[in-house]
Amino acid sequence: MGNFTELDMYLFRQGTHYDIYKKLGAHLMTVRKKDGVMFDVWAPNAKRVWVFGTFNNWDETQYEMKRLEPAENGIYELFVRGVKKGDMYKYIIETTDGRLLYKADPYANQAELRPGTASVVTDITGFKWTDSKWMQERETTDVYKKPMAILEVHPGSWMRHPGREDDGFYTYREFAKSLIDYVKEMGYTHVELMGISEYPYDGSWGYQVTGYYAPTSRYGTPEDFAYLIDQLHKAKIGVILDWVPAHFPKDAHGLACFDGSCLYEYADPRKGEHPDWGTKIFDYGRNEVKNFLIGSALMWIENYHIDGLRVDAVASMLYLDYGKSDGQWVANQYGENKNLEAIEFFRHINTLITGRNKGAIVVAEESTAWPMVTGDAKDGGLNFSLKWNMGWMHDFLDYMKLDPYFRSNNHHKMTFAMSYNASERYILVLSHDEVVHLKCSMINKMPGLEGDKYANLRLAYTFFMTHPGKKLLFMGQDFAQEREWSEERELDWFLLAEKPHQQIQSYMKELLHLYRKFPSLYELDHEYNGFEWINADDTYRSIYSYIRKSQDGKMCLVCVMNFTPVAREDYRVGVPQAGSYRLVLNSDEERFGGNGAPTETSYKAVKGEWDGMPYSIGYSLPAYGAAIFSFSYRQKKEAAKKEPAKKKTSTKATNKKQNSGKKK
Repeated sequence: MGNFTELDMYLFRQGTHYDIYKKLGAHLMTVRKKDGVMFDVWAPNAKRVWVFGTFNNWDETQYEMKRLEPAENGIYELFVRGVKKGDMYKYIIETTDGRLLYKADPYANQAELRPGTASVVTDITGFKWTDSKWMQERETTDVYKKPMAILEVHPGSWMRHPGREDDGFYTYREFAKSLIDYVKEMGYTHVELMGISEYPYDGSWGYQVTGYYAPTSRYGTPEDFAYLIDQLHKAKIGVILDWVPAHFPKDAHGLACFDGSCLYEYADPRKGEHPDWGTKIFDYGRNEVKNFLIGSALMWIENYHIDGLRVDAVASMLYLDYGKSDGQWVANQYGENKNLEAIEFFRHINTLITGRNKGAIVVAEESTAWPMVTGDAKDGGLNFSLKWNMGWMHDFLDYMKLDPYFRSNNHHKMTFAMSYNASERYILVLSHDEVVHLKCSMINKMPGLEGDKYANLRLAYTFFMTHPGKKLLFMGQDFAQEREWSEERELDWFLLAEKPHQQIQSYMKELLHLYRKFPSLYELDHEYNGFEWINADDTYRSIYSYIRKSQDGKMCLVCVMNFTPVAREDYRVGVPQAGSYRLVLNSDEERFGGNGAPTETSYKAVKGEWDGMPYSIGYSLPAYGAAIFSFSYRQKKEAAKKEPAKKKTSTKATNKKQNSGKKK
């Protein structure tokens, strides 16, 4: 009885066999009343193929696989009796020129712990899920209208058991408890897990993948990984997985030259290799290769209940000349640098994932100004759900690193992102890439001595959390990790014995809970009517003020931030209507490491034009201070009538008012 049918072959050739991981690879089954494993591998250019492993004492020639008809499909298959779950195996591929290649299974669901490179027989279908409530609710959730505060986590360096020879990694099950307790306490809504797909080299952080269908064995079994996801969901925490279809390493046991030919990669090295990274590029024009990647993505989402994939290095896939010099790349049929095959691949896979899995998302890490990354495929877009806002991140960090004396000349860096905010659906990111070797941790990017550094960081995080866009913060930065991140050690949790780190963690917790409490901070992230500048042009004093609006006009926020060490005791900010404005957050409170809380919590608006607004409130704005006030529009229709967000230039009269009698 065969496993891989003619229909399977047809769909695989078309690139539309969406359950391909249930056919290719190693699968436990019973054939003619005998238990064993059915092995199937795609190797169209191989001369002969064998499977061997622990089940036959690694005898290389005992089990030769049969090439199925039609032979041009290149599928080899063999049922081996007596093979059990946990047995290790590899394929031996004889090339047309007589070489023998020892390869791991591209479709394996488990791998031997590195430095071993064998595949492992397992069964990923038997886990008993208990997250049905989460999965049902996900189907009816509009992710764009919900809060999304993501903690990016590298499991191997989250926490470790000290003094152990096995690197001291937490297992998936140990990691589940530690992570869930922390995430719930802090107020994050999602976690994004780095380095889950199997990879050979720790220092790659999981971005050079050899096992696209296998959770890494560093932290346990596939069942252990499923348990982690199940527990996160039961705790009402979403899970996003890093996924890397942009390139793969050249390791001998991996995908490179798999059957002696360029099977998974482009044959032309100008298209098939990244010279800077030393890796291979997938052939997005080959249906079977696209099917390999599509099957991987769907397996993570449909078999492991992952809520979203964050696609790494999208720009490197879209541009044929990415990271290449003249002579190292070849133009497309129109003489352009666009990879038309990758564009089609993204439209296909993104539409498929979100269509088959309601509520699931696909996020692009795309670092250029490529248009319509989150636009609809039928309109020419790539159909990603969300896009990392790398431009905002660079401008924001460049500004925050400046000595405050120079911030006035760079005022535009903090306002520019709002000029294009509605062009895509964005996630604001302060990711691992910004706190690694030679880039400094977030706290050490801040200017000044220790007290100023912490005040600047509180201010930076306030701007980050109140600016339109979903949020992502890398682990350790919410308690002001001082050292740059390294995958070789756990986070510096010992810092939480010190008061300044406790205070910054408390402040970040306050921000996260505030973010989740006020719909104005997430409901209209990507729409013009969710944000309005009050004063975007106070360059002299480096102060920014703006309004975040909710859909129903209730629980809206006025946000004011002072990016200099000069206090403005008589500061006045324009507001849209009469009434009281309640102070809901003051970054200078003593409990956060500041100088103390103001005595007032409610501020009554005074009639009279200010910052182009009909009313104003007065507030003693501290040095490096952030203040957030809540109010509700009196009528729902008032909020809807507001003009689109734009930079407001103060009138001469307003400038005169703002600058008269102020301390410099």
